[in-house]
Amino acid sequence: MIGRQGKRAVSIPLPQIDLPRFRYGSKQSGGVGQGEGNVGDPIGRGDGQDGSGQAGKDPGQHIIEVDVTLEELAEILGEELELPNIEPKGKENIVSDKAKYSRIRRVGPDSLRHFKRTYKEALRRQVSSGLYDYKNPVIIPIRDDVRYRSWTDVPAPQSNAIIIYMMDVSGSMGREQKELVRHTAFWIETWLQSQYKQIEICYIVHDAAAKEVDQETFYHIREGGGTRISSAYNLCNRIITERYPPDEWNIYPFHFSDGDNWGNGDTQICMKLLETELLPKANLFCYGQVRSLYGSGNFLHDLNHHFGDEDSISSYEISRRDDILDAIKAFLGKGR
Repeated sequence: MIGRQGKRAVSIPLPQIDLPRFRYGSKQSGGVGQGEGNVGDPIGRGDGQDGSGQAGKDPGQHIIEVDVTLEELAEILGEELELPNIEPKGKENIVSDKAKYSRIRRVGPDSLRHFKRTYKEALRRQVSSGLYDYKNPVIIPIRDDVRYRSWTDVPAPQSNAIIIYMMDVSGSMGREQKELVRHTAFWIETWLQSQYKQIEICYIVHDAAAKEVDQETFYHIREGGGTRISSAYNLCNRIITERYPPDEWNIYPFHFSDGDNWGNGDTQICMKLLETELLPKANLFCYGQVRSLYGSGNFLHDLNHHFGDEDSISSYEISRRDDILDAIKAFLGKGR
């Protein structure tokens, strides 16, 4: 798991085992191969080593941290889980001009001087004018020989994506459940950032009511009320409508809950919101259900029963850390 995370790299702690090795002492200090003795005599044991102890079963406590860039981590993740590259949808491409150094000019700053082209121009001039000496091949450029790199503006499409995290923070969601969500979100972001030029992230927390928060609040807040999932879906839909037009953005809502939901038909309201609002606008909607001692877990069953094998929605139950990578494969394995 991740030890430390920076802007462009992460540190992964790896346990290490020190292998034994021989150490040679000074001569005439005793030990194997020195002193008197006959063939077949047993070798004496060291003090306090009667062999009555048991072999150790725990790993050594030697830990090192290996730095891995996010790009390398995304590549490892994609290969390990066989994730397909995402095909951006619709008109998500925002075209901007990008400078490409593909031209040569006679004037320019020294920082853009093209040494190879300058050398060729000087060689061509000396050969054509008869100044080139094969016995003393010295090439001396003059001012007219100097060439500089220049650029042209080319349109460069940039695929943009928005991740909208929604999480139940009612009393049944404890610290362990939020840790599962945090680790799952890290791998989601790592993969999607390798697929898009720009990623924005929104955070929504909800119990009976939903509100948008920052990242720090998202992972540490805890409410004590009941759960009304439709409040989060309504807020998510409003954020998309007001700030992220579906024809310009690739939209990825992720919802995490323990599966408990308020009665009075709120689950049916959620299914209607998904069917009529969120799924038509999103590339993919993902629901991760983290197991809790206090949650009923019914929402995952209702979601799968209502939508079946719908391609635009994925769900998975995350009971422990070992389930995280399987959840990532279930969420992102469709290449949407």
